[in-house]
Amino acid sequence: MTDPTADSIDDLLAEPRLVVEPGVAARVSAVAAPVLQGMGYRLVRIKVSAEAGCTVQIMAERPDGTMLIEDCEAISKALSPVLDVADPIERAYRLEISSPGIDRPLVRRSDFERALGQVVKLEMAVPVEGRKRFRGTIAGFEGEAVRVEVDGTPALLPMRDIGEAKLVLTDQLIAAALRKEKEARAAQEGDAAPNEISNRGRKHARNHPFRRGSSAASQEETDDGRQRQ
Repeated sequence: MTDPTADSIDDLLAEPRLVVEPGVAARVSAVAAPVLQGMGYRLVRIKVSAEAGCTVQIMAERPDGTMLIEDCEAISKALSPVLDVADPIERAYRLEISSPGIDRPLVRRSDFERALGQVVKLEMAVPVEGRKRFRGTIAGFEGEAVRVEVDGTPALLPMRDIGEAKLVLTDQLIAAALRKEKEARAAQEGDAAPNEISNRGRKHARNHPFRRGSSAASQEETDDGRQRQ
C-alpha cells in the first residue's frame, strides 16, 4: 500500500463510519470525533462499560490504520479537558484511549478494503437470506456491498446493514500487523525496531472525577496496555 497523499488523508479523516453508537456513547462521540479529526486521527469506536465503576473507552487510529502508545497519550491529554467541559458522562469515569488492536473492528469501507483477504466475523443488523451471522474471508466488493467467502460460497453483504464486524486473529493477520507496526515506528523514529504488540493493542487511561475542574493524573502503563504496579 502506497503512502497516503494529503488529499487522501483528508478523505480518510472525513470518511463516515458505517457502525455508530447509541445513547451515552453517542454523546461522547459527538464531543470526541471533532477533536480527534482536528488532531489527524479517526474515531473507531466508543464503548461505555461498568468496568472500574465506569470506563469510557475511545478507540482511535491514524488515517493509515496505525496507532502508537505516544498517540494514545497525546489524545488523552488533548481530549480530557474537552470532555471535562462538555460533561457527556454524568458520573465519575475512567477514560481509556486505545488503538484498535490486531483483531480490530471494521467500521468504515476503507477498513474492509485494507482487510482484503483476511478472515472476518460479521453480524448483520438486517438479515441476508435469513441469516445474520457470517464468518469468512473478505474477497472483494460490488458497489456498496462486501463479498465474503463463507466455506467456499460467496455472500454479498450490504455494508449499510452491518451491525458489527471484527477481524479474526490468524497468523496471516498477525504478520501483517507486525509489518505495519514496524513501518509506523520507522516513520516516527527512523529505523527503530518495533515493540512487541498484542491483539489488545495500545492504550492509555486516566480517571475523571464527577466534580470536574482538573483531571486526575494519568495512570502509567506499559506499551501493551497493562498497568504498572
